[in-house]
Amino acid sequence: MGNFLSELGDVLFLDIETASLESDFRELPPRLQEEWLKKEKHIMPKEEEGEPGSLFFQKAGIYAEFGKVICVGVGYFHYLKEENKLEFRTKSYGEELEYDTLTAFCELLQKKKWVLCAHNGKEFDFPYLSRRILINRIPLPEPLQIAGKKPWEVRHLDTLELWKFGDYKHYTRLELLAAIFDIPTSKESIDGSQVNEAYYIQKDLESIRKYCLRDVVVTAQIYLAFQGLPPDIEMEVINKDNER
Repeated sequence: MGNFLSELGDVLFLDIETASLESDFRELPPRLQEEWLKKEKHIMPKEEEGEPGSLFFQKAGIYAEFGKVICVGVGYFHYLKEENKLEFRTKSYGEELEYDTLTAFCELLQKKKWVLCAHNGKEFDFPYLSRRILINRIPLPEPLQIAGKKPWEVRHLDTLELWKFGDYKHYTRLELLAAIFDIPTSKESIDGSQVNEAYYIQKDLESIRKYCLRDVVVTAQIYLAFQGLPPDIEMEVINKDNER
């Protein structure tokens, strides 16, 4: 068990929060407006009709082409062997400019041969980050480079995929996994559906940072539960944001 706990330090748990590229559809460049209207036709419920661009504020943030990364939360374990104790060190990246947020995150990825882990990471976090990094003309860091790699060479873990056990039609929310493993919820103040409003209307990036890091902690605790570790294992969360 001690060997496994030591190797945990190679896993970087992460979560991202995203928002629409602009606060208003009309602020998009004309070419992107045209492309969004084409996409909107496919995602607009048939029974609903609204003004062109009416879904932009609500839905654009989930698409990397029309959204942006406003916060990246990360965390990693440090095993104190003599005390048989786990420290979980967390940090968030959320600058005014997306370029600065992603640059700082990419610098972290270059420091170690990380294994990346996120909930639904293979379908959302990892590809979204990769696309936005390239859109910002930042070199793609090695842990996110998957082109040409064999499946076993891609160092990506996904707690959603691990829970599926090969059942590809099955989707399980992070909150449901937290509930069944009796892990405290991350949904204390806001949830994902409120991020755009918190970012653009309330201008409350600090709450978004905290929410993002809570999801990172929950993901890490779920990963520990998947390894059969007891729920009462001593784990101290150290938020490196407090050292800024």
